[in-house]
Amino acid sequence: MAATRAPDGRGAGSMLARARVEVLGIRHHGPGSARSTLAALEELQPDLLLIEGPPELDALVSYAADPGLVPPVAALVYAVDAPHRALFYPFALFSPEWVALRWAIEHGVEVRFADLPATHLLAEADTERVTASAGGESRDGASRDGEPDAESGPRPAGITLERRPDPIEVLARAAGYDDPERWWEDAVEHRRSSTLEDFAQLRAAMADVRAAARDARRDAVDERVGESADAAGAGEDGDLENARREASMRAAIRAAVRQGRERIAFVCGAYHAPALEPASFPSAGHDAALLRGLPKAKVAATWAPWTAGRLAQRSGYGAGVRSPGWYQHLFVTPDDEVVPAWFVRVARTLREEGLDASTASVVEATRLAEVLAGVRGRPSVGLAELTDAARAVLADGSDLPLQLIDRSLVIGEELGQVPESVPMVPLASDLARQQKGLRLRPSPTSTVVSLDLRRESQLARSVLLHRLDLLEIPWGTPVDAGRTMGTFKEAWALEWTPELAVSVIEASLHGTTVESAAVARVAEAADEATDLASLGSLIEQCLLADLAGGLRAVVATLAHRSARQHDTLALLGAIEPLARTCRYGDVRGVDVSGVAHVLQTVVVRAAVGLRAAASGLDDDGSARLRTAIEAAHRGVALLDDDSLRTPWNAALAAVAADEALHGAVPGLANRLLLDAGELDADEAARRLSRQLSSAAGGPAAAAWLDGFLAGEALLLLHTDELLAIIDDWLVGITETSFEDVLPLVRRTFARYAPAERRLIGQRLREGGILNRAPGALSRIDVERAAPAVATVARLLGLGATA
Repeated sequence: MAATRAPDGRGAGSMLARARVEVLGIRHHGPGSARSTLAALEELQPDLLLIEGPPELDALVSYAADPGLVPPVAALVYAVDAPHRALFYPFALFSPEWVALRWAIEHGVEVRFADLPATHLLAEADTERVTASAGGESRDGASRDGEPDAESGPRPAGITLERRPDPIEVLARAAGYDDPERWWEDAVEHRRSSTLEDFAQLRAAMADVRAAARDARRDAVDERVGESADAAGAGEDGDLENARREASMRAAIRAAVRQGRERIAFVCGAYHAPALEPASFPSAGHDAALLRGLPKAKVAATWAPWTAGRLAQRSGYGAGVRSPGWYQHLFVTPDDEVVPAWFVRVARTLREEGLDASTASVVEATRLAEVLAGVRGRPSVGLAELTDAARAVLADGSDLPLQLIDRSLVIGEELGQVPESVPMVPLASDLARQQKGLRLRPSPTSTVVSLDLRRESQLARSVLLHRLDLLEIPWGTPVDAGRTMGTFKEAWALEWTPELAVSVIEASLHGTTVESAAVARVAEAADEATDLASLGSLIEQCLLADLAGGLRAVVATLAHRSARQHDTLALLGAIEPLARTCRYGDVRGVDVSGVAHVLQTVVVRAAVGLRAAASGLDDDGSARLRTAIEAAHRGVALLDDDSLRTPWNAALAAVAADEALHGAVPGLANRLLLDAGELDADEAARRLSRQLSSAAGGPAAAAWLDGFLAGEALLLLHTDELLAIIDDWLVGITETSFEDVLPLVRRTFARYAPAERRLIGQRLREGGILNRAPGALSRIDVERAAPAVATVARLLGLGATA
């Protein structure tokens, strides 16, 4: 072995030669790798264990001894000043790194993490939230160990390099497999025993893969621009970040040797293993040069719950596996019970869903899976055989039950647990306390929770969820609660995802408790709001989240801005959320007197400016104003308050009578006044008739009609005279005008439900009173009505009627 020289000038080669360094190359989250790692550690009995991962994780090692830390969990490292820049390092029960960590704790062996420090990884300005493997292998969608993202890390200037091949795919192809996953499962994951020699063979295989990749890269570089110093410094695979990571790992080994460690075990991704053998080390100066001058950021680390679903490749996790639930079953189940125990779990799951799964079927499925493995030449029964046997025997050939099995067993639905002893930001501790007190247990699967706001405990749950929503911690999503309990009922779909841990840390910048952070976030959002409608919605959110302090801050901001606001459209947009706050504030016991005062001011100012805002509008402008008027009218109608209703109806009346405006707006105003009882049906019919007269232009008339018919179709179904006027207008217009008007009228009636359109068509098709002569509505057939009148009189106790 060639001697190397340490940066201080002292010889380091002899020290590395005397120490025994065993590099255990594994695949992250592989049960076979975990089993092999455990056997190798028992054989080696190291005095120091190194694990692939940033050294910031050393502070978390002691918490792994706590029985309350239950995988799947993830070590979370984040930039203190920018928590959205974060790294996750997930661990499953069957992860080799977790198994090695637990073994070291139980045997009193020191554990250190070795990789490029997270302080450098998180210092880049463009670094976003990253999900890394247990060894930091993947970034932003990178694939499994040995198949990194082609864009991870900077590249040498002026050189375009091809994506390096997946080493597992290369080895699988050499072994005659067309599926790399199946080869790895057959060769490693189903392996029940292992020695250090097995790891040496895997290192040699990976060394050959890396050598082939290095030769291919050298040829590519020579063909393009010639080998350069920058390209060489990027490492044999052309990935500068990977080269820096391996340089950091080698530096950790050198440091351990200098401290006198004699037996060192290094658990890392198999791709890195050849670069970490002391015999292949470059000079210490070479590695130091790669790491010199890197930017730094202040970082912190903690443990966070993880989910089985997020260990799967389909979740987008680069170092994920296809079937984490199956891998855990493979790891924890004795060899001779793997297959029958799996089918027992499958049968139990099917029965819970009301599907038949007899004991005899379990026995038959077990036999079929073993036969399939033999026919296919597999070393043992794999997931493919289990799935095929389950489909044939337990699912009667259907794939639908297998989707259930895939979600609940193959992938799994476990959510890890983190004990209270683990250091957390104060906001996270407060949230955990409230979750426990309100019995809202985080779950990795979506669960719908219905809340009756008349019950104090459930109202408190609603308040917490609304506060988290304000803090952009989307644990719960509001869903339709039905109408059985009106405004006293809410429903939320709750699902806890690992990213929420980062969201909690980000929100902690606003305060140390959920309430204080939400109040501070509301005040900040009020300052950032660009329009009155946003402030109105923010006030409503404060009501739902029971934030009296935040409500006062937003109301003060709204009062200040509304006094200077001259945009009627903006004033209209603020009315409905403010009215809802006033209307439903009593449900939650919130003082809304300040909101009511602002609402009155906004309504009066919007009413004063409505007529001017409706002038000179085109089709798009009238559509926006119509939407704003409808929303404002709903808000005014919520409250039985003459001080709001009187100026608002007066403004609508002024717009309704103005025939110079775009037809859609006065048409809507007339409809709203008719519904409110401020306009009688005869006057509405006269106005409609005038607007649909032959003197009016077709498109203008259609626009007025579109505004007038806004809402439900009951107006036409129960007011025959209006329906007759519309029918006569359509029949009487010229062919050219009809072609122009038809699309507009179709759009108007398309807003009605199919059943309503069908009833309108039936009335027009059947004719009836619409085809009678003028005045027919006023004539009554007394003889035919007499029996009915007599019956009603008798029911009312009026005696016989002549």
